Amino acid sequence: MNSTLLSGLNSEQRAAVTLPEQSALILAGAGSGKTRVLTTRIAYLISTGVVSPQGILAVTFTNKAAKEMLTRLSAMLPTNMRGLWMGTFHGLCNRMLRAHYHEANLPQTFQILDSGDQLSAIKRLMKAMNVDDEKYPPREMQNFISGSKEQGLRANEVEAYDPYTRRKVEVFAEYDAQCQREGVVDFSELLLRCYELLSRNAAIREHYQERFKHILVDEFQDTNKLQYQWLKLLAGNNNALFAVGDDDQSIYAFRGANVGNMQQLTRDFHVGNMIKLEQNYRSHGNILNAANALISNNRNRLGKNLWTAENGGEPLRVYEAPTDVEEAGFIVSEIQQLKSEGVYLNEIALLYRSNAQSRVLEHALVSAGLSYRVYGGLRFFERQEIKHALAYLRLMQNTDDDNALLRIINFPTRGIGARSIEQLQEVAKMNSTTLWDAAARAGSKITAFVGLVESLRSATRELPLPEIMDHVLQHSGLIAHYQNETGAKRREAEERLENLNELINAATLFVHENEDDSLTSFLTHASLEAGEHQAGDQDDALHLMTVHASKGLEFHTVFITGLEQGLFPHQNSQREDGGLDEERRLMYVAITRARRRLYLSFAQSRMLHGQVSYGMASGFLRELPDNLLHWITPRVTQRSAFGYSAPLTPSPAGGRGEQNSAPVQRSATPSGWRIGQAVLHTKFGEGVIVNLEGSGADARVQVNFRKTGTKWLALEYAKLTAL
Repeated sequence: MNSTLLSGLNSEQRAAVTLPEQSALILAGAGSGKTRVLTTRIAYLISTGVVSPQGILAVTFTNKAAKEMLTRLSAMLPTNMRGLWMGTFHGLCNRMLRAHYHEANLPQTFQILDSGDQLSAIKRLMKAMNVDDEKYPPREMQNFISGSKEQGLRANEVEAYDPYTRRKVEVFAEYDAQCQREGVVDFSELLLRCYELLSRNAAIREHYQERFKHILVDEFQDTNKLQYQWLKLLAGNNNALFAVGDDDQSIYAFRGANVGNMQQLTRDFHVGNMIKLEQNYRSHGNILNAANALISNNRNRLGKNLWTAENGGEPLRVYEAPTDVEEAGFIVSEIQQLKSEGVYLNEIALLYRSNAQSRVLEHALVSAGLSYRVYGGLRFFERQEIKHALAYLRLMQNTDDDNALLRIINFPTRGIGARSIEQLQEVAKMNSTTLWDAAARAGSKITAFVGLVESLRSATRELPLPEIMDHVLQHSGLIAHYQNETGAKRREAEERLENLNELINAATLFVHENEDDSLTSFLTHASLEAGEHQAGDQDDALHLMTVHASKGLEFHTVFITGLEQGLFPHQNSQREDGGLDEERRLMYVAITRARRRLYLSFAQSRMLHGQVSYGMASGFLRELPDNLLHWITPRVTQRSAFGYSAPLTPSPAGGRGEQNSAPVQRSATPSGWRIGQAVLHTKFGEGVIVNLEGSGADARVQVNFRKTGTKWLALEYAKLTAL
């Protein structure tokens, strides 16, 4: 059995799979078979009798990855996998909190707020607290609360040295109290509440430490501070933590991911034998050599070099366009040529650093009649009609859920106006009750709504889940509401009706796939799935996406577009500590998405935010070895906004010159200013020049100020001081 499991593994993969019972870090490069190593490691531990399925905890970052691993495991082993815990951090923490809801100070039927519901709850609270939503934008408040929790901090632990931050901390504290009162938790609360439970309750902590002798973690480079602390608690002093990740693909610092967790793990768990998976099974050699050369410029890497048994393949094609429109036109013509050569459109990806760049590409594709889809549209459980339906179910399950009540109290419309809802909120606040309690004593229309929810709950009490769903959709008025739409909204309403019918299908499938097929369990499933994109079967269509969205995917041909300073690397990276390293990791991810052909393109000018912006070629192009590149256009030049140019030639060290070394013309602009220069303005403070335009009396600069954002300034009047 074991020889069958291990057959086909290369020597490093085999070494990782057969490690003794000890903590380990597996440095798995792009396309090196990390999922195979993880699943085979689990199968190896079980088949050799080291541990039963009940003794394994496997953590992934998406439910899709967990399902894929379980499917592979089932094919590898005849053993029943019942008892093995596998899922995302949020899913596993939810499972623990459901089992220990009383000790966690939660109601048994606590509900989970997705990102949209959380934002609504914060807006409602800020209104009640008379917080200025211009001074304190609700989405920024949401990020502040979630970011604090992901650092393991409650409101009373956040350091607040100024009145502005103290007010945010007050909202944070009130928000937590509101969630506790309503019996709901947000995503970051799931992990923090579970961590706190394990920290303070020795009996529960020791129970799980005794049970899970082997903890395996996928995409370890994406863990944040709190996730790592949670893993350390579960591992204790005796359990084996088997972490698989790639520090060169850590691109989620903006979500709180801490690439330093990988080096921290080697110290905390005394990992002496770090195994590197460097053989790539995806890309041709030239693509990998380019990726290796680029990422070698980063500091503090654990270090590895991808290689392949494949041949070198084609060189990387580089195209310099006069404008972004011509860049898009070139891409369209290349795609048409690829299609004529037999490459399917769904094997081609167009990547860009920022969403704003997609418009001109989409326009060119539409004009050419090429099918495409933007990867990462609205997810099923985030669609408006689905959220309405789930709100009825949530309120039936937990009448303290004020968010759910507010979403549906007047949808479909039942004559309950905004003023009535405000009065209801005032009564609830005055009496320190939930909106439901206040509604029970309100006027006739609101009382009728309470009666509707009560009747739905009563009529469905003994029904199976799909029939509950069907009954609620019919008797809530949702189906009738969309059926009665006419005119321009009719087509949209038909799509919404199809989605509502699909919700019944989802409930039916859920019953077949899960032992616990309760309404609470389904609502939990819906909340956890809302954060993931599950693409269905598509027609042959191109993929358009940000580089962030491309992680984990691969394509025959990849176009990396907009390779200009300020775009990629993004201008914000100049001001952030480690920002340029993160951008370089992002470029590394983009390059390693390609299997056979890779295009790198940029434009001398592009329309961004309604203005023509004149850019220079990305410094990342200088870090790629010249012998790996095929220039489709004449040799690249770096241009200032004034049209001055100088050849962009590779540095003597194989084309990997320092990103920040100034090109020749930068000190020779007529105005005396240069892009990337730090400046001081008497009113706006410190900033960095990100663009230059015009000459003489018409010369102006675009400056990204630290505190006030980006502004265009006429040099004749701006009175800037160089720093």
